[in-house]
Amino acid sequence: MMVIRLVFTIFLGNCLCLLLLSSFIDASEADVNCLRNIKSQLTDPNEYLSSWVFSNESAGFICKFSGVSCWHDDENRVLSIKLSGFGLGGEFPVAIKNCTDLTGLDLSRNNFSGPLPTDISSLIPSVTTLDLSQNSFSGEIPVSVSNITFLNALMLQGNQFTGTLPPQLGQLGRLKKFSVANNRLSGPIPVFNESILKVGPGDFAGNAGLCGKPLDPCEGANSSRVKVVVIAAVGGLVAAALVVGVVLFFYFRRLALKSVSKMKLSDLMKATEEFKKDNIIGKGRTGTMYKGVLEDGTHLMVKRLQDSQHSEKELDSEMKTLGSVKHRNLVPLLGYCIAKKERLLIYEYMPNGYLYDQLHPSDEESFKPMDWPTRLKIALGAAKGLAWLHHSCNPRIIHRNISSKCILLTADFEPKISDFGLARLMNPIDTHLSTFVNGEFGDFGYVAPEYSRTMVATPKGDVYSFGVVLLELVTGQKATSVTTGPEEEAEEEEGFKGNLVEWVTMLSRESKLQEAIDKSLLGKDVNDEIFKVLKVACNCVLPEVAKQRPTMFEVYQFLRAIGESYNFTTEDDILVPSESGEGDFIEELIVR
Repeated sequence: MMVIRLVFTIFLGNCLCLLLLSSFIDASEADVNCLRNIKSQLTDPNEYLSSWVFSNESAGFICKFSGVSCWHDDENRVLSIKLSGFGLGGEFPVAIKNCTDLTGLDLSRNNFSGPLPTDISSLIPSVTTLDLSQNSFSGEIPVSVSNITFLNALMLQGNQFTGTLPPQLGQLGRLKKFSVANNRLSGPIPVFNESILKVGPGDFAGNAGLCGKPLDPCEGANSSRVKVVVIAAVGGLVAAALVVGVVLFFYFRRLALKSVSKMKLSDLMKATEEFKKDNIIGKGRTGTMYKGVLEDGTHLMVKRLQDSQHSEKELDSEMKTLGSVKHRNLVPLLGYCIAKKERLLIYEYMPNGYLYDQLHPSDEESFKPMDWPTRLKIALGAAKGLAWLHHSCNPRIIHRNISSKCILLTADFEPKISDFGLARLMNPIDTHLSTFVNGEFGDFGYVAPEYSRTMVATPKGDVYSFGVVLLELVTGQKATSVTTGPEEEAEEEEGFKGNLVEWVTMLSRESKLQEAIDKSLLGKDVNDEIFKVLKVACNCVLPEVAKQRPTMFEVYQFLRAIGESYNFTTEDDILVPSESGEGDFIEELIVR
């Protein structure tokens, strides 16, 4: 712990979080050393790497290196390395392990030789594209390649690989491109997920010993045994799929009968006991959420929108858009209702309510704080949902109202974001000032500081708001106020009177960030993970220059790495962001 406290005091300046600043400098040094060592491990007869000069220590200098792409041009953090056709030689550069944020590696059309490292998955664990084609790599393809779980493309053609193809390659569930043509491989071809990966004979051509789909069937006793195993496995999967399909058919058929696209006001009034106060789940800027129970016992949530007078035609259009936005970490929209001045949205019921109430309960006596794995699970899932809205949803959506009051929790504390896209359903406010004051961009304590000046909603504004949520999860404090001790009410003048971000900023400057951690989390051997999440949160709430904040994709990747040992989820459907910028979001960025 003393070492951690020392790190906090190394760098001084105007950065919101000293801990964060030091971590990014360390990360930058690691990436610089990564490239320096890679260069030393390679032969470069054509001097294509002559631009890799390490005497320059300015921010982002390595981003100008030939074949190197960075996450940001002003930050020494490598996104991908593409050295195709450089005429490079040597073995696979194991120094690449220190480029820890690498997502793409292309060494194709060079003169690399020797075997691939048996632990290659530990060297490039987050790579989505791996192209080693047209080299002279030899030996067997390591089984550990199948542990690079985020691979979308694996190109190994035109080498001298021998032995059999590891059957575990079939477990790469995101693989969309694959080729091992023109090697010296033999044995059966792994069974791939044909719904995602479409392989043809050309992907395996030039390997006289390979057999199985899409090539000729394997022959002999061993191959027959393989076929039996494959047939049994496929048969089991088909049977399981049929069972699941039947169950889902009746489930969604039942759900459709109860939660049609339009519901009657009388049914919702009855379900919520005429919007009885006891049925209120939570209140937010967009309206009040009620618990409802249909006559057959089905639970649901009813959002009663406030100050929305859109026509039925306008609301129908919005519902078609929002109803099509589906993701594991978004609250499913089941239906809606328009009656007189009422505008009601119907959602799937979330038994554990809002994250805000789990962190800041009204009944302190019976309150049981969430443990750290649960909080980390919530942080990761919520980041994934928001990253999907920003980067993978079509059309992409800026939430504009992220807070712990819009993150709902299932029975097993899986987080689901609500209220996405609802900003367009609210009545426009006349002036820029009132728009900001009345919460057009979110709840107080969560609003990015630049909004009061620019009146422009951006994805980085969502990132700031999410950073505040992360601070809530780590500290257990409310976003708008901080309780610094049990005697604060009696001695108010000694209590901290700012918001959560300001409090963390103050503690950072005083080298007391440890005091920010929720006391219930201490002494559980998870301090390292907590401080890492705190670093991510601090980076999200950088106040002055919004562009210095990470994207939600980056935030999700950071948190996924921190929570890797917990095996929260094996899915990863967030695409690497394109370089097209942030101009094609569904939300209108400038408030008129």
